[in-house]
Amino acid sequence: MRHAFFLLALLFGGAQAAEQIRLTNGEWPPYLGEALPHHGVASRIIAEAFALQGMEVRWEFHPWARSLKMAEQGQRHGSAIWFHSPEREQRFHISEPVIEGGYYLFHRTDLAFDWNEIEDLRGLRIAVTRGFDHGEAFQRAEAAGELQVTHLTSDELGLRQLLAGRFDLFPVDKVVGFDLLHQKFSAAERQRLTFHPKPLRSASMHLLLSREVAGNAELMQRFNRGLKQLRDSGKVSQYLLEIQQPLSLSH
Repeated sequence: MRHAFFLLALLFGGAQAAEQIRLTNGEWPPYLGEALPHHGVASRIIAEAFALQGMEVRWEFHPWARSLKMAEQGQRHGSAIWFHSPEREQRFHISEPVIEGGYYLFHRTDLAFDWNEIEDLRGLRIAVTRGFDHGEAFQRAEAAGELQVTHLTSDELGLRQLLAGRFDLFPVDKVVGFDLLHQKFSAAERQRLTFHPKPLRSASMHLLLSREVAGNAELMQRFNRGLKQLRDSGKVSQYLLEIQQPLSLSH
């Protein structure tokens, strides 16, 4: 009888392990972060969507390039969260949108700035965070030498150098920028910055599951079902509202 009990326990434990999914992640508060509650709002949405389908997410936090490479090579099931691109579609199953993001051009309040087309940015000193895609038109103008662009290592550095007058413009996801300013900058510093209401780039961000891992196509179908359930319940909107309510440039 005892033998049968342990056999059942072993089989049950194996079944539980088979329902785990290993995903890589990175630091991008408030969406993603190892020390954040629920590892960030995007991680929470993904984990709860999988939970609705009977799966448990095991998160691993690495530098962004490593996170993507590990997932691409099939060392982990996948990675979160990323913009869609034709190149990524060749290597990954791409989920329905998890988060809708928008990159806006932040600038000092003492700069009279307006823009409508990429050409309007010529002659201005622009800093960007290395590794982020700011849209096809921007990338094309930068590659052609039509824009004066400096690549920096972090969003925080970009905002600090913007305040210091080293640059005129710095594009950053609005929610990420507000959270960073709220966490790392004083109220006086926040009052010296604003952003243009026209987004430089608006795009959805997604969960990627590697095409190198057998069964990931079916896992993606399950995730999308769980994500729809979570969205229909109103929880996705609730979670996103919770992270935005305390944030502004002025307080």
